[in-house]
This record gives sequence, structure tokens and C-alpha cells, in this order.
Amino acid sequence: MDTILERCAGIDVGKKIAVGCLITDQGRKAPTVQIRTYGTAVTQLDQLRDWLKQAGCTHVVMESTGSYWKPIFNVLEATMTVVLANPAHLKNVPGRKTDVKDCQWLAELLRHGLIRGSFIPPRPIRELRDLTRRRRRLIATGTSERNRIQKVLEDANVKLGCVLSDLFGVSGHARGFTRRQPNSRASRTVCSGNAEAKDSGNHRIAGRSSLERPSSIFDSSVSGPHGLFGIPDM
Repeated sequence: MDTILERCAGIDVGKKIAVGCLITDQGRKAPTVQIRTYGTAVTQLDQLRDWLKQAGCTHVVMESTGSYWKPIFNVLEATMTVVLANPAHLKNVPGRKTDVKDCQWLAELLRHGLIRGSFIPPRPIRELRDLTRRRRRLIATGTSERNRIQKVLEDANVKLGCVLSDLFGVSGHARGFTRRQPNSRASRTVCSGNAEAKDSGNHRIAGRSSLERPSSIFDSSVSGPHGLFGIPDM
């Protein structure tokens, strides 16, 4: 089989260790194979990079195993070409021998050009993607928590949903249900008036206004005393 790369390496990525295999082409002679094991700390990954760099390695391949490949990729990205292989694709490549280590098998496949690398966006795109994904998770978490609080109040027969369309909206802030306050006194007055208009006699709870703070009108006899712990100090 034709050799595409003269000096390449394969890295078997793990949680605590990274096993690297460097293959150097010797022309008509058998290629030289070197296998070394390093830890995944920053200083040890720097040693792995220096070893490959001093040997003249130009291409490195590793499997996309969870998120363990990311620290190694960040260290090697600036000095050599890093190929990220899909494990599902590698399983379909024939010729695997049982007595060959994973890192050596990866290096052999890369050496002969049999690995199709996955797309890795540039660093600015990766950082922006991490931030947008984090923001999306935070928004989803906040929405889930608001829905949970409204469910706890409804289980306790606190009918705030009949008075306020959004407990965590401007009206809810104006009535003091949450810590954040409206931006102006005018908006606070308007929201208070609208809420008082909705709070008719049909929306009174045990003689108390449904516009009181949820914790003050929480009836433990309806849903049990444990339900009060589900309502934070909003």
C-alpha cells in the first residue's frame, strides 16, 4: 500500500493518559515505530507536543472520544495538522489486527491516507459556539424553574395565574413578587393598577388578596408543608 505521509502519529486518548505512536518512514526499510505514554496534564501534554515536534511529525490523528480529545487538540493545533477521526468510521476500515495497539492502528491508517477527518471550526467559532450553547442552556433552565414555581403555587391553590398573566413579568416585578424592579415609577403605577383591577372578588383566597407574596398566602394544608420549600425568596 502506498505511503502518503512520511512522519505521522496516532494518539489513543483517555481520561488520564494519552498513548502516542510515532511512525517514521525509512524508505525501503521497515518504518520506525515509537510508542510513548503521557498524562493528560498541561505540562505532560507539552512534553508530548515537544516529542512530536522534535521528531518532525507533521500530522496527528486521534479519535473523537467524548471531550477528552479537546485538551490535546488545543495543545497540538498550532504546531501540526490534527486529524479528528470518527470512531464509527474507523470500525468499518478492514484489516485491523488484534495485537496492534489503538494508537499504532490510527497512525497506520493516517500514514496510508485511509482516515477521513471530521470538520473542526476555527478557535473563534468554537468559543462563540460554546458561549451560545451555554446561554441556551441557562435560558432553558430559567424557563423550567419558572414553570416549576408556578406549578407549586397552583398545587397550593394560590391562583396568581388568574390575576397576573406572567408572574415573572413586569406586573410581577411591580407587585414585589421578584427582586427585580421596573425601570420607572410610571410603569410600576400602571402595572399595579392593572393587577388591582383584575383582583376582583372572585379571585380572593381565604379572605386574602391573591396579589400578596406567594410565601405569605401559601396554605400548607392544601399541598403539605413541604411545598413551601419549593418556592424561593423571589
